[in-house]
Parts: sequence; structure tokens; C-alpha cells
Amino acid sequence: MKTEVKTPKAFGYRFPAEFEPHLATWLSWPHKEASWPGKIDSIFPAYAEFIQLLTEGEEVHINVGNQTMENFALKHLEQAKADMDQVFFHQFSTNDAWCRDHGPAFLVNEQAEHRKALVKWNYNAWGGKYPPFDLDNEIPYHIARYRNIPTFSPGIIMEGGSIEVNGKGTLMTTEACLLNPNRNPHLSKSEIEFYLQEYYGVENILWLKDGIVGDDTDGHIDDLTRFVNADTVVTVVEDDSSDENYEELKENVELLEKMTLETGKSLNIVELPMPKAIIFEDMRLPASYANFYIANTSVIVPTFRDRNDDKALSILQSCFPDRKVVGVDSWDLIWGLGSFHCLSQQEPV
Repeated sequence: MKTEVKTPKAFGYRFPAEFEPHLATWLSWPHKEASWPGKIDSIFPAYAEFIQLLTEGEEVHINVGNQTMENFALKHLEQAKADMDQVFFHQFSTNDAWCRDHGPAFLVNEQAEHRKALVKWNYNAWGGKYPPFDLDNEIPYHIARYRNIPTFSPGIIMEGGSIEVNGKGTLMTTEACLLNPNRNPHLSKSEIEFYLQEYYGVENILWLKDGIVGDDTDGHIDDLTRFVNADTVVTVVEDDSSDENYEELKENVELLEKMTLETGKSLNIVELPMPKAIIFEDMRLPASYANFYIANTSVIVPTFRDRNDDKALSILQSCFPDRKVVGVDSWDLIWGLGSFHCLSQQEPV
């Protein structure tokens, strides 16, 4: 491994936690019907409501393929009463909508000449599952040119939904995703840790094992366990011992209880319920309240017309006393196998 290459960490950059202040949220407008077969028209009201909530506290930058798509988006956002002074369209073409994974990782260093930089990871649509993905793979370069900020390109596959940070030096991920041979088969676990440390600017790597059933990303952390502050995580649990998720989620809690932060301190662990299984066309969908997005003024949580919706919102409100926690119906959106966190990428101030 060529350690002489200057990495973001060597330049003093770090990847801020999502709960730190944002300048903006980046999105890629949904347009791929194959991601929501037979349902794509039904997702736009919830998606537009998500954007309306974002505009209450930060800019929203939306990648659209052409003027027709921009006009279509504009119609939905005006109907949702989004603050259009906060919305910026960019005609950067995409294959799909999952900006968490194909978007850049924005870095900050208060002392650097360029206060902000980004990491352009390679993207292969979760192990080559959904080609083509060539347009998505270029999105970080478009954004870097637009923002005129330096770009680091480590040359390996990585997705934003596969990692979670506390902003102080700890990063959490899953073995099921990052050690999957469909990502970086040439890299060992210790080599992957090197890239995580050097390109996200962290020291402490925490490994969980598997994600939730139905997750086509091979176990992204953002459906599972999330930092809500520097020393506290929320993690999903399943009460029904007959459910497919029960054992894996129980094991994840046991692993979290043994983990320590970069300070050596144990994690504070808050348990979040799971909704009942959502089956559509004989397929278990990855419905999880952990796929919330932390915006400047709100926390936007997917809800599933489930008896646990209110309980999940109440637990998350207790974790974010200075933000309003808002549930937005994700019943149709989850047919795309992701929700609000998967669709969004934060840009720090």
C-alpha cells in the first residue's frame, strides 16, 4: 500500500457527524421507474414533503437530468410549499436517486486554505446489482467543480450509507457490507480500516455484523445503528422472536454493549423498535426507523402506517431535544428499498 500518498487525514480533514451544522442537503431527483416498479408516481408527495422540511433550515441542492425533470420537480415542490429560495437545481445526470451512496463525502478542516474538501469514492451500485451506474459514479466530480473544492479519490468502492460517524474520531460500519467480495475483494479488513481512517479522518473503527432482512445493500449501517450525539447511538431491535431480524438485531445490541468510543468510554445505547414486516410482491422490504435524516432544524423519520410509528418518533424526539422530529409516510418510498437517509447527503457549513 502506498502510504506516501497524502490523504485527507494527513491534511487535517475530517468527516463531520450528520448532527453538526449543514450548509445544504444534496439530492438526486428520483426518475428510475425500475427502482419503484409500478409505484414511482406515488413517491413524489412524500419526497417533496421531505424537501419542504429541509428548506426550513438549509439549502437543498437537487441533481436533475434535464429541464423537463427540473420542471417536474418544481411542480411537486411548489405543491408541497417548499421554500424555493432554498432550492437549487443542477443538471447533473444520474442513473438513480440514492445520493447517500453515489454522492460525495464532504470533509472540513477549519485551518486549511480550502476549508472544505470532498472524497470521491468509486460507486458500483452495491456490488454491481443495478447497472448502469456510470452517471452516478461521476456525481461527486460535478459537485466538486460546482463548489470549486479539492477532491480526494482513493479509488475503492465505498457508499455513504455503509458508515456512521460521531464526528470525534469514531466510525461504525458492518462486516456484511464492507467485507463483501462484491465491493473491494482485493482488500483485507485491516486495509479497509486504513482507508476509513485516512479518508474519513477517524481513529476508532467499530464493526457490527449484519444488516436487516430485505436490505439489498448487503447491510448498510443506516438501517441499523445511528449516532445521535458524540457518545450515543440508537439501534433497532425486534421484539418478536419469530421474526427474521430478531437474532441478528439482538446480537448487534450485544456487540454495541462491548464497544468503546475513541475516548475509551462505553456507548450510550438507545433501543428503537422495528415496524412489523412489510411484504410487497412476496418481498420483505427493509423498513427501518433508523433510516432517518438529521437536518438543521428537524429530524425526518420514515413511518410505515404501523403501531410503532409513534413510539419511534417519541424515542427519537427525546434524543434530539433541540430539533423537531417529524414522521413522513414512507409506505410507497420503501418499495425502492431505501428511505430518507439513503436519498440524501449532507454538506457541512
